[in-house]
Amino acid sequence: MTVRTKKILLSITIVIVLGLFVYGGYYVYSIIKFSQNISDGESPLDEYEQTIREQNPEAYQPQEPPAWEGTERVNILLLGGDSRGMTKNDPPRSDTIMVASIDPGTKQAYLFSILRDTYTDIPGHYANRINAALALGSYKLAMETVSNLLGIDIQYYVFVDFEGFIKLVDALGGIEFEVEKNMYYYDPTDPEYKIDLKAGLQLLDGDKALQYVRFRYDRMGDYTRTERQRALLSALADKLTSTTSLLNLPGTLRKIEPYISTNIPANKMISLARLAYESMNREPVTAQLPPMHLLREETINHMEVITVNKNALQEYVQELFNTVNETSDATKENTDNGSTDGGASGSGTSGTNNVGTSGAGTGRSASSSGQRG
Repeated sequence: MTVRTKKILLSITIVIVLGLFVYGGYYVYSIIKFSQNISDGESPLDEYEQTIREQNPEAYQPQEPPAWEGTERVNILLLGGDSRGMTKNDPPRSDTIMVASIDPGTKQAYLFSILRDTYTDIPGHYANRINAALALGSYKLAMETVSNLLGIDIQYYVFVDFEGFIKLVDALGGIEFEVEKNMYYYDPTDPEYKIDLKAGLQLLDGDKALQYVRFRYDRMGDYTRTERQRALLSALADKLTSTTSLLNLPGTLRKIEPYISTNIPANKMISLARLAYESMNREPVTAQLPPMHLLREETINHMEVITVNKNALQEYVQELFNTVNETSDATKENTDNGSTDGGASGSGTSGTNNVGTSGAGTGRSASSSGQRG
């Protein structure tokens, strides 16, 4: 190798290293900037809580969420809703209520769907459907209500608007997903969100993905809807951690930033993102809450609601937390050896198999054909 060739190779190497360094700095900056902007305390939910305080200074003051130190389980309330036309004085509308949980010790992730008609005590108010908590007191009251129902600490919340969900899926290039059946629904008062899906494996763009997770107009209604939501969110998480998606992350964050609000501090965002990425090595444990064997359908105060024994539900949640699925490497080794065992311990939940659901099949992505809590 000539001296000239060595100099050229050295120059190329320096350029590559500098390029990676600059992009790495931009990458980290994008995440920090994103986290600061979505947790600045000026979201519509923060404004709504302020409005409640101004209109009624004697209104119930929800408890401050507990701090997360980084070593204990972290529980995040996920809220999805429609804020179209929402102003400072309008109560937010929560269409989806979920809890994401990760144990830093085992790196096991959990994703629970909470049936929005679950009848429970709302602090400072009468008992009501759980989805009323957001409208009655904004996100802090919703966090406290869910925390009391499940018997776990809820440290953080994330609210994602429908439009943000659409933008996220589109930014990822869509999700290849198998829709299990034809789905159709049309409401002339809300024509923008018409649902019209055909059965089969297909690439869902943001609009189609939203249609899929919103559909509940079949025999099992909200039961199978929450099951579909968990299945599609698991597929979305897989897509988010692909190499291409990670490289394009700064641009993706810019597109979805206007539609997301949270109380996760900027100094916790990167550590949480790292923990979430590490948990991808195990299939998440997913479940419907309350599960079918614990819930009852009743009519209370002219409302059709779902009731559950709170103590039994909290015991069930702790059983789920005892479930730790094998890592992907261990699963592959067991498959090669002819073993088909699922979870490593606990209630036998394995992979993204849904616990406590109706048992009706839902779609799947192509890739998958101490402290309180």
